[in-house]
Amino acid sequence: MSGFSDGHIVVRTRVRPDAAAVKVFAEAGVATTHEAMGRRGLVDPVLRPIYSGARIAGRAVTVLSHPGDNLMIHAAVEQCGEGDILAVATTSLSHDGMFGDLFATALKARGVAGLIIDAGVRDVADLTEMGFPVWSRAISSQGTVKASPGSVNVPVVLGGALIAPGDVIVADDDGVLVVARADAPAVAGKATERLANEAEKREQFRDGALSLDLYGLRATLDRLGVRYVDAPDED
Repeated sequence: MSGFSDGHIVVRTRVRPDAAAVKVFAEAGVATTHEAMGRRGLVDPVLRPIYSGARIAGRAVTVLSHPGDNLMIHAAVEQCGEGDILAVATTSLSHDGMFGDLFATALKARGVAGLIIDAGVRDVADLTEMGFPVWSRAISSQGTVKASPGSVNVPVVLGGALIAPGDVIVADDDGVLVVARADAPAVAGKATERLANEAEKREQFRDGALSLDLYGLRATLDRLGVRYVDAPDED
């Protein structure tokens, strides 16, 4: 981030993505939003939800931590607010259980929507009972220390995706997606169009239509040399 000197920092920022766009993404989910933004922005699918059925979208509050050290998650809680999503990256590969139910309790009290972490979590049964959505690389009881400085609200690479503070994170059973804050309104518009198109197609399929016809795929099959042959009738 320009304007900040090198070193370990906690950036206090009120920058937020367009609220109407975030609402659209929460409805559309990862797959539809991913298509709407040109099939970009997916986080490594190794990050999976700890329980199924959750769907969230919100402002990213980013954390850069050392593996096996959750000091900066403690520092990040104060920077989180209503509807935010905490996004935790580590400086190298980590599977340690850096987050548990006590963190989740503190974040829920601040209205935080969920956690994306490229490391491990624990207390999964408690997190599930609380209904606190988490997407993580691993589930591990391995404990951590609080000794190594990092940063909060700086750009991070999480699961191969670049996330800047204030970007939008969308997450559900299909994975995790990042939408750049500046792109959010335009992507939301395209996602809305896709939702309407999908609803129309869904009704046509319920009425018995074939995707071969709706998508004009018979011509594609023909162009690729796929032939229809009739099997002989049985005697």
